[in-house]
Amino acid sequence: MALQLPLALLGLAELLAPRKVVDFWMDLAVTDDSEVELRPWVYTAARIEGILILLWVVSRRGGDADD
Repeated sequence: MALQLPLALLGLAELLAPRKVVDFWMDLAVTDDSEVELRPWVYTAARIEGILILLWVVSRRGGDADD
């Protein structure tokens, strides 16, 4: 429950700006001298992940109200 807001924000960021989110995490994951080229579908996958995260958060919020 405490992670729903941060997850929702991450999902929204991935949905609206997938390139910025993926590039941020890739900058953390690789060293400066590494040459990594991402495939174009990676950004589409990030956007789909954002949608799935938002759907999960919304479904969990609906279930919490009934409990």
